[in-house]
Amino acid sequence: MEIALTLLVGCFFTVSIYLLLSKYIIRVLLGVGILGNAVNLLIFTAGRLEREVPPIIPDGNMVPETVTANPLPQALILTAIVISFSFFAFLLVLAFRSYQDLKTDDTENMRFAEPADEPHPPLGY
Repeated sequence: MEIALTLLVGCFFTVSIYLLLSKYIIRVLLGVGILGNAVNLLIFTAGRLEREVPPIIPDGNMVPETVTANPLPQALILTAIVISFSFFAFLLVLAFRSYQDLKTDDTENMRFAEPADEPHPPLGY
């Protein structure tokens, strides 16, 4: 099961990086969303997939008696889902406002602040 999830994480990272390298804003936003899901799934897979025994320590013990599920990756993922959703909503609003102002979602056409007839800035000092 962990091997299948590892391959799925690799596919998610591949697709997200491909989409992030696109020149259209909507594809970049989809890449950000898929990248967030890939990171969440990576954390979940790295935390071991033990679901048979809940992470409960009996009274009188300091540590669990058997191998249990790790609650930390689950808590991290729940927090990351909320943060990534709010970040994605912010990016959607930002992209929508830029589309309203510039009438394009092509990043090449959004470079109106860089005049074509001026020389490039220096690459080093």
